[in-house]
Amino acid sequence: MVAKLKGRYGSGIEPFTYLGQNYMVVDPSLIPEILRILRNEEEFDYCVDITAVHYPKREKQFDVVWVLYSFPRNERIRVTTRIADGESIATSVPIWATANWLEREVFDMFGIKFDGHPDMKRILLPDGWKGHPLRKDYGILQQDNEWVQINLGIESGQ
Repeated sequence: MVAKLKGRYGSGIEPFTYLGQNYMVVDPSLIPEILRILRNEEEFDYCVDITAVHYPKREKQFDVVWVLYSFPRNERIRVTTRIADGESIATSVPIWATANWLEREVFDMFGIKFDGHPDMKRILLPDGWKGHPLRKDYGILQQDNEWVQINLGIESGQ
C-alpha cells in the first residue's frame, strides 16, 4: 500500500517502520489527499486519534500525527506531517467526523490550527486561557495566573 502511494506521490511520502508499526511522513500539502485515499481506497475507516509532538529545537517544530485503523484489514497505520510554529494544516473532519474533537484538542494543547475546521476553539481549557500546555516550552508548573485570578479569585491554582 505505502509503496503504491510512494509510486504515485514520490518524495512527498516517506514510509517507515518502527518496532513493527508502520507509519509514513507526508508533505503537508498532500495530507488531505493522502487521508482521503487511505479512507476511501485503502479502507482506513476509523480515525483513532490525532495528536502532535513538539520539538522546539527543530525548524519545523511540530509533528502532527493521525492514527488510523482499518476494520476490514485489521491494520493500523500512522500518518505524520511536519509543520512550523504558526503554520496550519487542513482539517480532516470531512473525512472522519471523529476528527472534530481530536483537532480541537490538538489546537487547545499545542496551538495548531486546522484550516476549514467547523468549530476551531478550545475544548479542554477555558476560552480565555493563555498558552498551550503540551508544548515543551510551557513550564510544568506554569499556568495562566491572570485567568486564575479573574475567574477563580485566587492568587494561584498551584
